[in-house]
Amino acid sequence: MPRTLRAQHDSFPLSRPFRIARGTKTVADVVTVTIGEGDVVGRGEGVPYPRDGETIDGTLAAIEQVRPLIERGAGRVELLGAMPAGAARNALDCALWDLEARLAGRSVASLIGGAPLRSVPSAMTVVIDTPEAMARDVVSIGRVPVLKVKVDADDPAARIRAVRAAAPRATLIVDPNESWDQPLVEAMQGVLFETGVALLEQPVPAGDDGWLAGFAPAVPICADESVHVAEDLSVVALRYQVVNVKLDKAGGLTAALELARAARARGLGLMTGCMVSSSLSIAPALHVAIMSDFVDLDGPTWLRDDRPGGVGAEDGFIHPAAAGFWGTTGA
Repeated sequence: MPRTLRAQHDSFPLSRPFRIARGTKTVADVVTVTIGEGDVVGRGEGVPYPRDGETIDGTLAAIEQVRPLIERGAGRVELLGAMPAGAARNALDCALWDLEARLAGRSVASLIGGAPLRSVPSAMTVVIDTPEAMARDVVSIGRVPVLKVKVDADDPAARIRAVRAAAPRATLIVDPNESWDQPLVEAMQGVLFETGVALLEQPVPAGDDGWLAGFAPAVPICADESVHVAEDLSVVALRYQVVNVKLDKAGGLTAALELARAARARGLGLMTGCMVSSSLSIAPALHVAIMSDFVDLDGPTWLRDDRPGGVGAEDGFIHPAAAGFWGTTGA
C-alpha cells in the first residue's frame, strides 16, 4: 500500500519563560511528522536543537531528502543508515514506530519486548533566576520527588542552596548546561556534597571535558551534550558516570534504546531527558524512562496548551498518554 509523508512546523507558546545558561525560550518550535498507509497514520515529533546547529527549516529539508525512501516503504533500520542522528530522524523514526504499532494492532512496548508503560517520577525544572525567586519557584511547584536546578557560572552555590532550603527532601539534579569550567567544577564539589545533590549534568562544554577522565567527583556527573549515540560511549564512559538519553540527540527511539542498552552494559547510570516539547516527544521517551535511574520529561508542563490526550503530570510524576495517542492501541 502506498505511503504518504507530511512534515510541518508547529509552535507551542510557553506558559512562562524557560531560562537556562544558553538563553531564554518562550515558544517550543517543533517539527511534526505523519506517515500514513491507507487510513492508518503514525506520528512523530522532533525538536531542532540550535546548540547543534539545527533549525526548523533545516529539519524540514532533511526530511524532504528522504521522502522518496520513506514513501517507498523504508523501515526504521533503513532510516538509521540514511540519516544522521538529530531531530529530523527522531520525528521520522517515532512516526514509523507509531505506524508499525497501529498496523500490527499492538503497543510499542510489546514490539520492543519491554515492560508496559507506567507513571514515573520526573524532574521538575527550576529555571535560572535570583536565589530568592528560585526558592519561590520551588514553593509554587509544590512537593515533588525530583527537581532539576538550572544554573550558570554566576554564583551557582547561592542558587543551589536556596533551592535545597526550599525543598529539603527532594532529589536534586544540577544542570549548568556547559557553562562551567574546570576550576568552577572543582570549587563546587563541596557545595554539591553539602547540599546533597544527586547528579551534576554536563557542567563543562562537550569539547572541553577530556580532563574528567582523571577526575573523582563528589557526586556523579552525567553526560548530556557529550553523548548522542551508542558509538560515543567508548570515550564518554571514561569521563562520566551517567548518560542522558534524549531522542532528539540520538535520532529516534530506535537509536535511543540502543544507546540506553549499551550504557547499561558498560555499567553506566541512565537518565532520560527531553527538549521543551509537546507530549508527542514524551510518549516515545517513556519507553526509555522506565529503564532509567533519573527521568527529566517535564517538557510539556511548560506549554500553555499541549496536544490533546497527551501525557499527564501530577505531583512530580509523568503519566502515560491516553490510549491511542502514540504507540498504543485504543480509541
